[in-house]
Amino acid sequence: MSGRFEDIRRRVRAKVVSNLDLSKDTSDDELMEIIDAVLSEEIKKMAVPIEVRRKIKTNVFHSLRKLDVLQELVDDPTITEVMINGTDNIFIERAGSIIKSKTSFESKEKLEDVVQQIVASCNRVVNEASPIVDARLDNGSRVNVVLPPIALNGPIVTIRRFPEKPFTMENLIQLGALSEYLKDYLSVLVRSGYNIFISGGTGSGKTTFLNALSNYIPKDSRVITIEDNAELQILEVPNLVKLEARNANVEGCVEITIRDLIKSSLRMRPDWLIVGEVRGGECVDMLQAMNTGHMAMSTGHSNSAKDMLSRLETMVLMGVEIPLSAVRGQIASGIDIVIHLGRLRDRSRKLLEICELEKSLDGTTGKINTNPLFRFEETGTDAKGKIIGEWRRVGELKNTEKLLSAGLRLPAEG
Repeated sequence: MSGRFEDIRRRVRAKVVSNLDLSKDTSDDELMEIIDAVLSEEIKKMAVPIEVRRKIKTNVFHSLRKLDVLQELVDDPTITEVMINGTDNIFIERAGSIIKSKTSFESKEKLEDVVQQIVASCNRVVNEASPIVDARLDNGSRVNVVLPPIALNGPIVTIRRFPEKPFTMENLIQLGALSEYLKDYLSVLVRSGYNIFISGGTGSGKTTFLNALSNYIPKDSRVITIEDNAELQILEVPNLVKLEARNANVEGCVEITIRDLIKSSLRMRPDWLIVGEVRGGECVDMLQAMNTGHMAMSTGHSNSAKDMLSRLETMVLMGVEIPLSAVRGQIASGIDIVIHLGRLRDRSRKLLEICELEKSLDGTTGKINTNPLFRFEETGTDAKGKIIGEWRRVGELKNTEKLLSAGLRLPAEG
């Protein structure tokens, strides 16, 4: 919007605010009528294109009832991430590429108002005394906020936007994230009750993949999801319980951690536990659930399937002091399959490896024995620079007890 029309927008907004009757609730429709009347009066002797007029009207409404200049960005389905580094530096991710947006906040105070509006909507608090918070928007987008004095260049807000309609395995196949055969293979493992852990780096699609994989859970199961911030969109399980952690605040609300939720969930008669992500000591409780007859899935950050095992060992030791050999035994006994995802140099997301954890430790090193099952191998690039490759079988599943108990068989390769 040019400087001339930006001046109009500011004048319209100021007059609308002065015309509002604060003694009564004004509906969105009534507010739009007030904005329209003020705008018409303001530009009655000016030649303003219809598109610009519509943009001014929407902008003023968003500044009063929505997230100001952010609203247009979070409503755009093509944008997957919004990164706000202070008032003037807003970056967006679209189709895997990060670009700087022309949008900016008119002042630091306005950005701070939007931040408070976001965190208040999910009953959280952020201020100088507690400058870091995780929250979410009404559309399910995940929000991380870091305020001064921790953030030196102003309020920092990062918004991860999830698709309104959850991705299915079929969608992921169309995007080249995995093959049809791997979809069938994994569906059998889930229906057989194998405990599955999904690893990968930031932005590799762990939550999306977990969500798609959870659709293969038998529909007569009782499923409990446990997350820091509710992101999973499981739609096809009727008997679903969704739990979300809570931070402590100055009003006296006690912190409810992932560990607390896992312990409580075991008294809720779950068939399946889905822990959105493990980052610390809660890994102990998740493994205990896996080792006491509960079927479970979860995710974690790592650079490879083997690296994930090292991280799991570290996370367990953060929660309890026990010998490393016992930690490894718990991991090997609890987790059946590790699926590793990655984001390649062409920005595509792919399943890179499926690995089975053997139940016995290596007699020489004491480490967990792994049995790689499938691995993605590059074969070249196409004319557009997209990576070409295929998923190759490198091993056979050894632990088939759960398959036999469920009366299922792995699909034959075509």
